[in-house]
This record gives sequence, structure tokens and C-alpha cells, in this order.
Amino acid sequence: MTRGQAALGNRVSTVLARRLGAELLRLRDSAGLTQPQAAEALSATAAKIAKMERGWVPFRDPDVRALATLYGLEDPKAVDGLLRLAKLDRERRKAKGWWQHWPRVGAMAEYIAIEDVATRVRSWQQALVPGLFQTASYIRALAVASGPSEDPDEIERIVEVRMKRQARLVGEKPLEVYVVIWEAALRQVVGGREVMREQLERVLEVAQLPNVRLQVLPFRAGGHPCMAGAFNIVSFAEDEAVDVVHVDTMTATVWVENADESAACRTYFDSATRLSLSPHDSLTLIGSICKEM
Repeated sequence: MTRGQAALGNRVSTVLARRLGAELLRLRDSAGLTQPQAAEALSATAAKIAKMERGWVPFRDPDVRALATLYGLEDPKAVDGLLRLAKLDRERRKAKGWWQHWPRVGAMAEYIAIEDVATRVRSWQQALVPGLFQTASYIRALAVASGPSEDPDEIERIVEVRMKRQARLVGEKPLEVYVVIWEAALRQVVGGREVMREQLERVLEVAQLPNVRLQVLPFRAGGHPCMAGAFNIVSFAEDEAVDVVHVDTMTATVWVENADESAACRTYFDSATRLSLSPHDSLTLIGSICKEM
């Protein structure tokens, strides 16, 4: 699990690199070797091994092969899997997304980069309409209410970045989105009744997309496993890339990248879906709340 934006100087920690680094760390521990011993095989320093195991640097194929040999990994398929991870990570680091040219994307940068290459996102939301569904007016109202900055230009930059993310909902390979929203998020009047009515109409519109599934968890559902907080489960096409879970807190971003913990979050999400209204009944409820606005 990692916290905050994963960056250090011009080195960037990525999801795939952290996955590969964790696997190399596991193999080293199983072999009973230290970081200095691993460094000798690469004619490098222990600091380089530490950076590799934390996903801070891109991986060279010769280094991956040398470490695999040192750690006693003899299965060719397993070695090829590590090399594929290294290649995917290098390719993603080279890719230049639109967010890299946007001023002050800040802590959102890593999530946007991950969402850009994801195939599916499962999102549980307690207090907010999901970001991919938000209108400009709703985003603006949230920024005014909760953001530390009152600079109108800064707020508009936030709006523009969040709206641009929504391009992933359409196109040649649209992102599959499965959302469960607590009823409270739909009834919380953010920015006034007019803004909220427009927002609910937008939710109803987006829910018609073939790649979007939306359910509402009603108040009457009672207690459930997801009460602790909102989260996003992000999935990828590559078998080697396990699901990662993204959680925003008041002061930091948490990434859950452990396979067992990711699986637990999927179980929690599935439990919430079973307690939720059907997609049809969910839209009916949203429509009635919209009329109340």
C-alpha cells in the first residue's frame, strides 16, 4: 500500500513498477539474500536495488534476468512474465498523456494516468457523485466548498481537468464503469437545487451508455461492508497487472496494490451491489429525487 503521489524528483513510481518490484523483493527474501548481495550481481549499489523494489525506476531487461537467475527463478514463463511487466512499465512511462501538459494537476496525475490505460473501474461512492459523471457546475461547487484555494482561475483549472477525464467514457475503447452510489450522495444538495438537478440529469444520461452500470444503495439497506469509506477498483487488460484500489482521504491518496487486499475490496464491492437497487430501480429513484429538486 502506498500513500500520496508516487513521485520523487525525476523518478516516478508506477503501478506496474511497484508490482514488479514487489515480486523481485519476494524472490530475494525467498532466496535469503540481502540488497547488497543482489546489487553485486548488477555491479550496482544497494540503493539501486531498493529503488527497483519500490518501483521508483524503470527496469532494464538484463537487470531483471540477472536478478531472476540470482534468486533461483528457473521457470521460463515466470521470467517472461517479469520481462513483460518491465516492458509495459517502460512503455507507459514514455507515453505522454494530456494531463502531463496541464498546469497543476497535482495529486490527481497518477490516478488520471492509471485510469487512462485501465479497462474497467468499479467505484463505490458515499458522499459524492463519481468524478466521471460530474457536471462542470457540480465540480465548481465542490471546489468552492472544500478546496483550499479561492482563486477563480485555479478553480476553473480543476473543472477543466475533471471534465477532460470524462472522455474515457466514450470513443473506440471506452472505459467500463460500474458504480454504486449511496442514496445520500444523490440527495446532498451541492451548489443549490438547480445545480443538483442538472447533476442528477447528467447521471441519468450517462447511465444510458452501454459501458456504464449504475446502482443506488438505498438508506433502507442498513449496515454494509463498505461503510468505512469510498474507493475505486481499477482493472487492466494485462494479466500481470493486478487490480489496484484508489482511496482519497482528507490529506492523502492511498493505493492498495496487494493482490489479497484488492480481492477483499472486490468482495466488499460485490456485497454492496447485492444490497443495492437494480439498475432500473436505481434510475427510477434518481429520477424521483431529480423531480424533488
